[in-house]
Amino acid sequence: MAKIGRELLNQLTSEQVKGPFVTIMLNTHVAHQEVEKDQLKFKNFIKESKKRFEKRYPSEDWSVIQKNAEVLLASQDFWRQSTKSVAVILTPEETFVHRLSIEVDDQYYVGDTPYILAIIKNAQFNYPYYLLALNRDSFALYKMENKKLSKINLPEDAPVTKEIALGDELTGGGANFRSSSNSSGDASHGTSAKDEEVEIDRRNYYYAVSNFLKTFLENEEPAPLFLYGLPDNQSVFKKVAKGLNVQGEISVTTSPAQLSVAELEKNASRIQEELSRKEVAEYQKLIENKAYEQFSDIKQSASLGRIEKLFITTANLIPGFGEDPDTEYDWRQELNLTSIETISNGGDVYILEQTDAPGGKSLLGILRY
Repeated sequence: MAKIGRELLNQLTSEQVKGPFVTIMLNTHVAHQEVEKDQLKFKNFIKESKKRFEKRYPSEDWSVIQKNAEVLLASQDFWRQSTKSVAVILTPEETFVHRLSIEVDDQYYVGDTPYILAIIKNAQFNYPYYLLALNRDSFALYKMENKKLSKINLPEDAPVTKEIALGDELTGGGANFRSSSNSSGDASHGTSAKDEEVEIDRRNYYYAVSNFLKTFLENEEPAPLFLYGLPDNQSVFKKVAKGLNVQGEISVTTSPAQLSVAELEKNASRIQEELSRKEVAEYQKLIENKAYEQFSDIKQSASLGRIEKLFITTANLIPGFGEDPDTEYDWRQELNLTSIETISNGGDVYILEQTDAPGGKSLLGILRY
């Protein structure tokens, strides 16, 4: 689960955050006309939320929530974010804004608890990691977060090229050295003493890169490091890399030379797919544990803190507002409340497709004991 999602869920399910809560889930866009539609929908949700809030909580002050909602409505930065959707949770004291990388049902809730099911789903299969784009004589470092890849700005003295790293210590850089460049930006060579010198340069360069990354990443958020580069470059780098959390089993084995961030992000989807596959495989083993499938049993066990892992399939989350606005999403709210009780008691909640759930069960509560 993504760290930022886990931290938010722990915060929202703690006793420190007081309700009542107004939760708005909204798909977002970047085109001007679509943004205007998003703003109008948000405005209408706030209007409808006010009616329900004042009906359910006549002694509470709506004005603070209204003011904070209007601040978001008028914020250009808020509407310029290019994520797929956003969760906005308003209370009389606080405002939480959480960007999502998944599509949601545009909806609003007013209740004693926040609506967190979409936040849970977004945090799943959402792996933060560093991506090292490695060429023979250069590198760049990226961070994957909330399924978006962004380039990390490195210090001016970072060894981003072999020349910067080795300078006068280059052994294979003489004028008589013959080489040819292929389309991937990496050099190919014949067998000679010069080739051996070039290999020494590559090892020395990668050693310098490894040392730099070890120091640099110590001051960054902890996360695994995945490699993006030709197999030969990856092999040499892994031999000299020391003290780095390099993930050897999964990588992207093509050249990153001259690719845009968007292209790198697209090609790196293999990492996400492999990590997800391994995680789902681990879930399947849990079907052998003691568990409940009936919601009444799950609900009672969650309230007693006995649920270690709660699996909910998306088949339970039927989209649509319902015919009665005062009772809409009752089933979702039941699942939402049980999820909150599970998390607040130290358990984990997962929202999966039917095929990914343990034993294909629509609902499954794995017991601690």
